[in-house]
Amino acid sequence: MERRKVLCVGWEEHSSEVTEHLRAGGWEVLASPDLATMQRIQAQQHAQVGVLLLKNSPPERLGSLEQCLRLLRNVEWVGVCHAEALNSAALRELVLSYLFDYHTQPVDWRILDLTLGHAFRRAQLRRRDNEYLQTAGCMGMVGHSAAIVRLQQQVRKVAVTEVPVLIGGESGSGKELAARAIHQCSPRARGPFIAINCGSIAPSLIHSELFGHERGSFTGATAGRQGLIESASGGTIFLDEIADLPLELQTNLLRFLQEHTIHRVGSTRNLHVDARVIAASHVDLADAVASGRFRDDLFYRLNVLPLAVPSLRERKSDVPELAQHFLQRCMADKHQRRVEGFSQQAMTAMMSHGWPGNVRELCNRVQRAIVMTDQRLITPADLGLAVESSAIGIGLDAARTTAERDAIALTLGRVHRNITHAARELGISRMTLYRLMDKHGIALGAE
Repeated sequence: MERRKVLCVGWEEHSSEVTEHLRAGGWEVLASPDLATMQRIQAQQHAQVGVLLLKNSPPERLGSLEQCLRLLRNVEWVGVCHAEALNSAALRELVLSYLFDYHTQPVDWRILDLTLGHAFRRAQLRRRDNEYLQTAGCMGMVGHSAAIVRLQQQVRKVAVTEVPVLIGGESGSGKELAARAIHQCSPRARGPFIAINCGSIAPSLIHSELFGHERGSFTGATAGRQGLIESASGGTIFLDEIADLPLELQTNLLRFLQEHTIHRVGSTRNLHVDARVIAASHVDLADAVASGRFRDDLFYRLNVLPLAVPSLRERKSDVPELAQHFLQRCMADKHQRRVEGFSQQAMTAMMSHGWPGNVRELCNRVQRAIVMTDQRLITPADLGLAVESSAIGIGLDAARTTAERDAIALTLGRVHRNITHAARELGISRMTLYRLMDKHGIALGAE
């Protein structure tokens, strides 16, 4: 059984009383008189819950406390203060943004014990969520839909080979993420991963950028320079939007794929480069070949192992997990305000949205919502999404199917994909839930 640890901060008065009470309740108590000691103790001991003695301190002290709490978001904090201290607007904002709950003095130990128990269970859930996200993060793909599970299986298969890979998919669907996953799962994982957007480099510079140049090879070339393909030696070169590569450079790239050699601009000697090529495009390269915009021999060289990254519309059941993933990432990286999650209306709106911008659009909308919301739960308005008032315009059978799929996906996400708990919430048997998941293409994935 996991040992329960509580970090008590700022208890100069009655510290022995607090310590004795908590230890009698089975807690391992870590006492800290100040913020600096608090950070040092937590770095070594990893307490799940904290009890924080709050005072009506000057703004600069509250600012220091806020910085510490922001760094220690993995702790569920419970504040204790005198009732009059909450007259401070700054202290109230701190409590609302960073604390699980608060109590006023004198402390009712029975209620505090209940609160700490709830906070501990919440910390355990948060840790499970973090462990799942870290596991998903090794491949970078969040979700359990049949489409994403199939893509993950394909990534593992192609990763162990050395032949080129051609990734297709709509803009914003995660083609670079799939390329990085192939690299990370391959024997080249310790080598560099160099990503190039072929459409973002000026045509006059792209030859030099890709293949490098020698000193004096053109006006302004005051020194020799290594190209991006050369810098990927020992690793992987990812050529995104390869359909935008000029025809004359497609010949040079074909030579590299055939011979694994390049030559810099202005050089007469060939350089051997050991780099695997992964290419991607949101346009159909077969159509580009037919229209004369892309070399057919280069297409066949690249199209040895084709992968298709599904659009978000094809993996709608992953939307709740993806939204929660982006919420946690944004909260950890950039934002101070503590947003708890999404309202039921927001989840319904996200499941109803068509997501023309795919995963990139979802990430951007979650970032916007964190900034715009004034509440603990994000609303459809924060996301810039409309609430569907009815299912007018679609058939009754289609509406039922959509509602059924959404209910299963949302419930599985809420209970961390525990089949027993999900079936109980939905009021069906486990076997029925498995059958419905198969019907809607919802994969369980790793639990």
